[in-house]
Amino acid sequence: MQGKHLSAILPFKPEFGFGVFFLFQEEKSQEMSTNLKYLSLGILVFQTTSLVLTMRYSRTLKEEGPRYLSSTAVVIAELLKILACVLLVYKDSKCNLRTLNRVLHDEILNKPMETLKLAIPSGIYTLQNNLLYVALSNLDAATYQVTYQLKILTTALFSVSMLSKKLGVYQWLSLVILMTGVAFVQWPSDSQATAAKEHSAGSQFVGLIAVLIACFSSGFAGVYFEKILKETKQSVWIRNIQLGFFGSIFGLMGVYIYDGEQLSKNGFFQGYNKLTWIVVVLQALGGLVIAAVIKYADNILKGFATSLSIILSTLISYFWLQDFVPTSVFFFGAVLVIAATFLYGYDPKPAGNPIKA
Repeated sequence: MQGKHLSAILPFKPEFGFGVFFLFQEEKSQEMSTNLKYLSLGILVFQTTSLVLTMRYSRTLKEEGPRYLSSTAVVIAELLKILACVLLVYKDSKCNLRTLNRVLHDEILNKPMETLKLAIPSGIYTLQNNLLYVALSNLDAATYQVTYQLKILTTALFSVSMLSKKLGVYQWLSLVILMTGVAFVQWPSDSQATAAKEHSAGSQFVGLIAVLIACFSSGFAGVYFEKILKETKQSVWIRNIQLGFFGSIFGLMGVYIYDGEQLSKNGFFQGYNKLTWIVVVLQALGGLVIAAVIKYADNILKGFATSLSIILSTLISYFWLQDFVPTSVFFFGAVLVIAATFLYGYDPKPAGNPIKA
């Protein structure tokens, strides 16, 4: 055995070399997928935290002249989202303008009924985006972030009723914990009374109502959009272009109905500054970031990103914006909400009999 050549023991086979090559390529692909997963989650944390804080700051900052109209900011964000999605479709078309033109023509113009399906969720999303400005004009970023997690509850309930999804025991338990946590966060305290000097109790109530309506609209529109995506073969970027198209129309209607008088006095871009444009860009990129997270990450990691965003928003609200005084009750409620977020995404391997509502 020792006198034999290695080639006699392990004769060379061409497929062995190709096998090593493909194994190396697979490992490289898995590593890239892992990097994209954590990169998308990092971007989600940055986008969510930055949007909430900058939007809050831009709506409470005292400045000379008229403040920017949130309704116009929603419209600009929709137009930017359309532009970003067109660029992504262009990339998928191998950067060929003719192919891009054909895809847009075939998938949007030649399928009017498919395009019209997006009118309902688009109108709801437009309402939701306007409500978020109302909420952050009246609530501090930390309270808003925690309370807005009620969208997990509404999304779950709409998923059960509209998509016939089945929720496990852990998910039902997480929804109960979530509601309990949000109730603690909204529990009135002496520190909230002190912090409410700038905002009346009425405006705090308006902010809470705005968040609750936004949660219901987010849950319904999200599940409706998911149902459409599952029933058709159009790409998520094409669907987002359709959403943005109707969103721009509904948004412009809102601008002229609710802010028409101010618009005629000071113009469409009244009060716009660098901070306003940052808010608009962050809002426009929100849906695209979520799409990337859904593609590359799982629910548990998404829950981790959401929890980290809540913690960062709380710390920055306290130390930088100084519009929030945390209490032990708030912290307890926030911990419950974070735990519920993790628990909802938890999927044990030995799954038992699921519970259907």
